Amino acid sequence: MLYRLIAIPVLCMVAGASLAQDGAAGLRARHAELQKALASSPFGSPLHLASSESSDSVSGSIYAVIAQPFSTAAPALERPAAWCEILFLHQNTKYCRPSADAKRPMLNVVIGKKYDQPLEDAFRVDFNFGVPAKSADYLQVLMNADKGPLSTRNYRILFEAVPLDAGRTFIHLAYSYNYGTAGKLAMQFYLGTTGSDKVGFTVTGKQADGTPQYIGGMRSVVERNTMRYYLAIDSYLGAQSLPPQARIDKILRDWYAATERYARQLHEMDQAEYLTMKRREYQRQS
Repeated sequence: MLYRLIAIPVLCMVAGASLAQDGAAGLRARHAELQKALASSPFGSPLHLASSESSDSVSGSIYAVIAQPFSTAAPALERPAAWCEILFLHQNTKYCRPSADAKRPMLNVVIGKKYDQPLEDAFRVDFNFGVPAKSADYLQVLMNADKGPLSTRNYRILFEAVPLDAGRTFIHLAYSYNYGTAGKLAMQFYLGTTGSDKVGFTVTGKQADGTPQYIGGMRSVVERNTMRYYLAIDSYLGAQSLPPQARIDKILRDWYAATERYARQLHEMDQAEYLTMKRREYQRQS
């Protein structure tokens, strides 16, 4: 049981409401502060990634400019079903369906291993879903779950967006979670065994051969999944003009191709294996 939990980076699924800015004005101010960092981003696109860790929590955030008009992105991303399609792209998400209760919307998410797995052998995390703020120039989406596996708690996923011009939107994606002793020990075991070669994106120095040395540990888990969910949002928005079945296939292919641009951090399986697994999971939840 312990190994099964360690093999699943479920802790990455969380986001921090405490990291939110003060609405549209705050997010625009953050964009202004990050102008230099966005222009010189090592990712080859206007993107800034950060992470932090304390004794019982970890968090990550990403700020980025996406080539999508706010008038298209905001209506798409205020829907619970959209976030299920986004979360579903991750290899460890085995199932995601929004609840039918419009008065108390939730996302019913099941997290498992990076291969086909019966849902009863995986772990369910139910996220409350809300849109605390929505206007002509600002969107905030918040998802939270009180409990997760192995003493993890206070899961939060936060998304914010403001328009920059007719064709571009500035977004902020943040997540955080708290963990107890069991969760910390499980993740440390994972990072010391099957996850020992995993790294994040923050450069901490240089190797002897001059290549970058990247951050490891729990912050590396957060950073990898920050990028995965950012790429999922971008892939989802890029396929909105297609009918449902064609959209799903395009999103899957686009997300996989996007993650392979950062293969050192994000590669987990080959494309054929990923597409086969996800198509089966999509049919199961449909």
